Order: sequence, then structure tokens, then C-alpha cells
Amino acid sequence: MLIDPAAHGGHREADLAMLALFGAPHLEELLAGYAEQHPLARGWRHRVALHQVYPLAVHAVLFGGSYVPQLRASVTALLDGR
Repeated sequence: MLIDPAAHGGHREADLAMLALFGAPHLEELLAGYAEQHPLARGWRHRVALHQVYPLAVHAVLFGGSYVPQLRASVTALLDGR
């Protein structure tokens, strides 16, 4: 049994983006499970950056500048994909 301590009723792409952002172990296996049971919509990997911008900005404000380079990279990825 798996119990997610941060369960929410949000979009599953947002949940996967948070798992990727904070280094979930076995992320590739989780993604394979999604692909097998209920594939993600085309282009979801590009949208990961979109889902990560807000939490990265909050972390940059609350915990300091070490999150700024990651935030910039996410914003740049979004702007490059226009």
C-alpha cells in the first residue's frame, strides 16, 4: 500500500511535476505506470515546467536564492516552447 502524505485533488500533471521537482525515487517507474493505466496527454513533459514555476518561486522567496536558477530554467523552458 502507498500512502501519499501530500495527496491533493489537483491535476495529475501537477502532481508528477512536484515529484520530479523534489526528486521522487523511482520516478520513471511511476511514469511507466501512468503510461500503462492512463496515458498522459501529449506535450505533458513540456508542461512540467509550468507546474513547477509557482512552487519554485515560493521556495525562492521563503528559503533563499538557491532556488532562483531552477526557477529561471523553468521559465526559460516555457518561453522557449512558445
